[in-house]
Amino acid sequence: QAITLLLQGVLVVSASVAASVIQRDAGPEENGLGEDLAIDLSHLGPELYGEPDESVGKLVDAFDPSSAGSGNVEELGTYLEGDMLIDRPAGRNGLASTSSRWPNGVVPFVIGGNFDAKGMQLIEEAINEYHKKTCIRFVPRMGEKDYVSFESSNSGCWSSVGRIGGKQAVNLQIPGCTTLVGTVMHEMMHALGFLHEQNREDRDDWVTIPYQNIKAGTANNFDKARSGTTNSFGVDYDYGSIMHYSANAFSSNGQPTIVAKKSFTGTMGQREAFSEKRSGQ
Repeated sequence: QAITLLLQGVLVVSASVAASVIQRDAGPEENGLGEDLAIDLSHLGPELYGEPDESVGKLVDAFDPSSAGSGNVEELGTYLEGDMLIDRPAGRNGLASTSSRWPNGVVPFVIGGNFDAKGMQLIEEAINEYHKKTCIRFVPRMGEKDYVSFESSNSGCWSSVGRIGGKQAVNLQIPGCTTLVGTVMHEMMHALGFLHEQNREDRDDWVTIPYQNIKAGTANNFDKARSGTTNSFGVDYDYGSIMHYSANAFSSNGQPTIVAKKSFTGTMGQREAFSEKRSGQ
């Protein structure tokens, strides 16, 4: 019986694994993670593919996290759902419909960006959080073909979804994307194959989406996962997930775009740490 990584109660992007969930923020035992299981990307559509956009970088440069209702910096992106991007040059054909998990939960990485001391500190803190609370291991690359490169281009905060093959970026623009450790952890979660919490197939049981408040042209960022393409492994929705949007994400008028249907404590869209919520609570 496979025991599969489950963090934050976020949506795992595979429907083909039987898993025993231990708890939301604690990783599994090592068995099961060695299977090279496909991650279905087909339901995300062609918007997942493109090129880094420096116009997003300008928005990130102007971002003021202290202003009321500012939300999360990664929500500024024009990429799919704000921060999911598989970098493919314009005109390239044959876009893949799947990615995969990292064998044995081991993710080789390099530091490719020109990070300042604060940025390097946050990357280290984020990696340490994964090592303390999960069985995922980010290890310095030693010639592996597939690896994550932490980049700092002026194109915002973004990551691919799952292991796509070869070098893949987790982009953390300085300083906007290197202010909170949770932002770094969020993008690393995408690289592992996790989607946003509010796009879960069952999200309508937990939240209401007031579409009248959503900025024109961004409503697709709130599309639910297509039935059968994802699996939450029986773990309840988590308002406090590090993969959840803020309540005003993509708002056109400062009013909420995500409204909880049930009471909860904490902050929707927090980027401070892994959620402490446990399965069944």
